[in-house]
Amino acid sequence: MSKDYYNILGVSKSASQDELKKAFRKLAHKYHPDKQGGDEEKFKEVNEAFQVLGNEQKRKQYDQFGADFEQQGGFGGGVGWEDFMRAARGQGGGFSAKGGPAGGWDFGDMDLGDLFGGMFGFGGRGGQGRRTRRGNDVQVDVQLDFRQAIFGIDKEIRLMKNNNCDVCSGTGAEPGSNVKKCEQCGGRGQVRQVQRTILGTMQTVATCPACAGVGEKAEKSCKHCGGDGRVRSESVYKVKIPAGIYDGGTIKLAGKGESAGTGGQAGDLYVVIHIKKDNIFERDGNDVYTDLHISYPQAVLGDKVEIETLDGPKKLVIPEGTQSHQQIRLKGLGSPDLHGSGRGSHYVRVIVDVPKRINKKAKKIIQELKEEI
Repeated sequence: MSKDYYNILGVSKSASQDELKKAFRKLAHKYHPDKQGGDEEKFKEVNEAFQVLGNEQKRKQYDQFGADFEQQGGFGGGVGWEDFMRAARGQGGGFSAKGGPAGGWDFGDMDLGDLFGGMFGFGGRGGQGRRTRRGNDVQVDVQLDFRQAIFGIDKEIRLMKNNNCDVCSGTGAEPGSNVKKCEQCGGRGQVRQVQRTILGTMQTVATCPACAGVGEKAEKSCKHCGGDGRVRSESVYKVKIPAGIYDGGTIKLAGKGESAGTGGQAGDLYVVIHIKKDNIFERDGNDVYTDLHISYPQAVLGDKVEIETLDGPKKLVIPEGTQSHQQIRLKGLGSPDLHGSGRGSHYVRVIVDVPKRINKKAKKIIQELKEEI
């Protein structure tokens, strides 16, 4: 069955090239396989659709013959998936293709770095053309007791990761060594290569291997890190866990992830919270729930009992005629709101315990009560 490329990109058949590019950018960001939750198959499908609709000649042929127009002799070649992915990951990001077989791929002067707009950690031709390397993000799981999550706590986190070299401060240069313009890239941080392929002339722009994209290079490399600018070491962070945080809640520490080394930018550290179950309390949003078992006479006559709350023991009045599973609300004794807008409520679920066996005297009293009611 012929593929509906317009439907894949979520645009109408009258969509302009700008609308197509915008739709492609949005979906490519959503499905990029290097992104958490990405989908490589859908990314390929979106890529295929844009290959065709993003080229006016191919689009006309597609509108006439459908997705099988390759059999009509009009599809021609295409950029290979691995080439496309290398460009999309910034490994050959300055990517353009012209010419090639009739009707072949033609993005014109479009650069995939420009197209993706830095969404995946690489840039286009803006600025001085340098691509800033970024260190890996790091995730740390932290387990909290129920009450720690309710009222908040300060936690110390220790982890081993790549950090800036403490000798050269991440520059990669031996202290006191002069830094000069990189001879290989002329200080641009990038090198360009032009190749002839069956698709025509292909131009790639890659990070300079000599200076790692910095544009400068030390005359003498740091002995401690070998010029890489990073070493593996232990990091210790104090993390303030806010009151009212939820199970699965995430705290981001910007720039506390792994170092990217010389000329790079550190990634981020994500602290993911996991909350242990409590034997007494259950939580739903900012409200907490507990069960209270009472006897049949207490339910009928009412009573005053002591219960456990998040704020310690409290006296609770059981009204006369309380029904089993009836809830009594204690306002303001729930969990603090994560955003500071007060506290939720504590709901006490009353469960009336009916005895399975009673003596003759009790049975007679209940029988008299039954006739009375």
